[in-house]
Amino acid sequence: MKIAQISPLYEAVPPRLYGGTERVVAQLCDALVDLGHEVTLFASADARTRAELVSVRDQAIRLDPAPLKSELAAHLVMLAEVRDQMDRFDILHFHTDLVHFPQFEDVAQRTVTTLHGRLDLKDLAPAYRRWSKFPLVSISDAQRVHLPFANWAGTVHHGLRPERFRFSPEPRGYLAFLGRMSPEKGPDQAIAIATRLGMPLRMAAKVGDVDEAYFRRHVAPLLDHPLIEFVGEIGEAEKSTFLGGAEALLFPISWPEPFGLVMIEAMACGTPVLAYGHGSAPEVVDEGVTGFVVDGEEAALEALEKARRLDRREVRRRFERRFSHSAMARAYLDIYADRLARVPFAPEVAAEVANGEIMLAKIA
Repeated sequence: MKIAQISPLYEAVPPRLYGGTERVVAQLCDALVDLGHEVTLFASADARTRAELVSVRDQAIRLDPAPLKSELAAHLVMLAEVRDQMDRFDILHFHTDLVHFPQFEDVAQRTVTTLHGRLDLKDLAPAYRRWSKFPLVSISDAQRVHLPFANWAGTVHHGLRPERFRFSPEPRGYLAFLGRMSPEKGPDQAIAIATRLGMPLRMAAKVGDVDEAYFRRHVAPLLDHPLIEFVGEIGEAEKSTFLGGAEALLFPISWPEPFGLVMIEAMACGTPVLAYGHGSAPEVVDEGVTGFVVDGEEAALEALEKARRLDRREVRRRFERRFSHSAMARAYLDIYADRLARVPFAPEVAAEVANGEIMLAKIA
């Protein structure tokens, strides 16, 4: 099957440092290639992929040192290139939210759009009602709550290549926080939990421009505590050591998290997750197996000792069963096959999945 994957241009594919969507796109491309499909990735030129790369910008936007940049213009140029080449592909898989909707409305049924972000924003509902032909994929069932009327084609949980993460059977006596220094991610809550327990907390996090004021006012003053170590932003190469050494990952979110890739990154290292019960967390964490979902700081304090006693080998095994990159790719192949079966071809064809491969057959 010929599949186009269209990535956002904010980060490289995969990202050099922080970044979730582009990391998932990279994993999906490689898994689909492994399964024998022809995959073309539309992304910036610094992408590293086993797919055919169509580069539409010299480098990803966030780490581009140019002082003046237009994110919208960059994405419009990419979408124009996809439009020019779309007849090469059976399926166009977009990871660009809804920016492509006006330009691809006439071929909506040949597309799949994975929504990677939060969906509780004021202006989204009218847009998804207006462009209701586009089949959408959620990254958790919880993500759909704010747009229950949308044209959902399925839910596909994120997946990662297991061999990219090293299993750590023995932790090294600290807690971990990994993500963004933003209020919805709860870094201040993580610090409160760790200091009340008297346990070291290592924090690897991005401080984005929009979060700078929050970080300086609410988090930076807390970093002087002797138990707290802020190591800054890290890339994938450092994650196995950082996460694998932790007794548990603290994930004290206060927002409708669409998925939370860091949770499965921790599980891949054998590290259990202690999460607040918002968004996807109850869906991703297997209670009492890969971690615990709690309703606040007091419950987190009680649950942490139980989390530290969990079988780290079973945490890793559960990750491999539920959240590998190949499991993700096979789930998307089911959705692609369903879309192909609904699209009229000339000559007409039908699509079905057999052993992870999409089979196209002429209809008599």
